[in-house]
Amino acid sequence: MQVTETLSQGLKREFKVVLPATELEQRLNDELSTLKDRVKINGFRPGKVPVGHLRRVYGRSVMADVLQNAVNEANRKIVEDNSLKLAHEPQVKLPEAQDEIEKVMDAKGDLAFTVALEVLPEFELVDLSDVQVKRPIAEVADAEITESLERMAKQNRTFEPKKGKAAEGDRVLVDFVGRIDGTEFEGGKGEDIRVELGSNTFIPGFEDQLVGVKAGDTKLVKVTFPANYLAAHLAGKEAEFDVTVKEVEAPGELKIDDELAKGFGMESLDKLKDAIRSAIQRDFEAQSRRKVKKELLDALDAKYSFELPPSLVEQEFNAVWAQVQGDMKTNNRTFEDEDTTEEEARAEYQKIAERRVRLGLVLAQIGEKTDIKISDDEVTQALVERVRQYPGQEKQVWDFYRKNPQALAEIRAPLFEEKVVDQILSQVKVEEETVSKEALFGDDEDEEAVSESKPKSKAKGAKKSSKSE
Repeated sequence: MQVTETLSQGLKREFKVVLPATELEQRLNDELSTLKDRVKINGFRPGKVPVGHLRRVYGRSVMADVLQNAVNEANRKIVEDNSLKLAHEPQVKLPEAQDEIEKVMDAKGDLAFTVALEVLPEFELVDLSDVQVKRPIAEVADAEITESLERMAKQNRTFEPKKGKAAEGDRVLVDFVGRIDGTEFEGGKGEDIRVELGSNTFIPGFEDQLVGVKAGDTKLVKVTFPANYLAAHLAGKEAEFDVTVKEVEAPGELKIDDELAKGFGMESLDKLKDAIRSAIQRDFEAQSRRKVKKELLDALDAKYSFELPPSLVEQEFNAVWAQVQGDMKTNNRTFEDEDTTEEEARAEYQKIAERRVRLGLVLAQIGEKTDIKISDDEVTQALVERVRQYPGQEKQVWDFYRKNPQALAEIRAPLFEEKVVDQILSQVKVEEETVSKEALFGDDEDEEAVSESKPKSKAKGAKKSSKSE
């Protein structure tokens, strides 16, 4: 097998591989000789089938295996002999001419093919001693606990039948039929639907127009579906609902006591308060982690500049762009709604894809240099947490990950990343800064893997999507 490098440009490499016909013939005969001890052919004793006969019967299928093995061997040889770290799987280009293929399959012509590679960039890790990041710390205020208790009590309080007109905070039991341009539409009909007035869970304006109704009343409610309504065929449309009021209920007393706590499986109100405080504190700490990590990644991004493998950038961009388009379709939004154009958005997301690839390579090299490992137990624990997110489907989800190495790698990757981030944080100066809850969660951007998954929206005052049922 002869391997010759034909291209070395940036991160791209290309090699020409030639396997002479004589070597093809030898490899084919070796495979057939091994095969004769395993096959049974009528008229021949085991192990006594002539190689020539085997070639006539199995030659083409065995040669296909020989060629595949030769390609795999060439790929390994190229990588090992040149000490290459690949950005993606080698791209192999085999002969296309039919007559050339026929000669190769009959071992009467040389096998010549090319292997195109894209390698990972080489770069030196920089000194991080001058990097300084802030870790925002927020204390859980008593008002946070009180607000949570009131919300929990409100969600669990009872409603009692009420005579007279419905006021904000009351609940009404209604039937309704919706129409657009006089025609009923799918999803616009409901029976025995409870509407809590002032909860803002229905289309804007729907609840407001039911204030003042009594049991037995009928009401024509006119609304306009939000422009970003999830059901695209209803978005921005004007609609009328014929509403029949069947009951009016007033909310019971809002009680925050030990009985409320017991309803949530706690021994006492104090225990419930402690549990709420701990839960909020965990949220604060998680947000603090996201903030300090984002600042650290920004600092790393500013320190590194090197050529990126185009295939990795393209792969990352395609994944991000697919998510963007999916989100926009789900939320029934357009680039115009975001005060941009598709071209501008593509350019911005291209930069994000490049940032993610760059930081991914940096974190990978830091992890390799510091010998960071993820144990099987850590992966299993993370997988258990993932499985718990799918109640009733635990076994199917567990089997899916265990049978799919690539899916399991998606469990391992964020564990590795977090360990590397911890390693870097131990090397830089981290200054704790006490902030308010508003400051902690202000300007919050979605974080996904090693970079933000989307740029800040330019749109202002986006309408909340609501449901009518």
